[in-house]
Amino acid sequence: MERDELDLLHSLAVGHDELRHLWGRHQAFEKDLGRLSGVRHPSEAERREMGKIKRMKLRGKERMQAILDAHRGV
Repeated sequence: MERDELDLLHSLAVGHDELRHLWGRHQAFEKDLGRLSGVRHPSEAERREMGKIKRMKLRGKERMQAILDAHRGV
């Protein structure tokens, strides 16, 4: 996300429960991916988990973007 989108997200999240929830999950997914990316030789289960997290993160990001777009009237 670009800086202006992050600023808008932070300002809207104060009064928007769904957006605040999505942002919290997004940050948690980032943390989980960082942890798993640090594994030198990930197991098959770890690779599947990384794929699952990436898909959930993308869905959340798409939903956040839709909320921001709706707010801007795009």
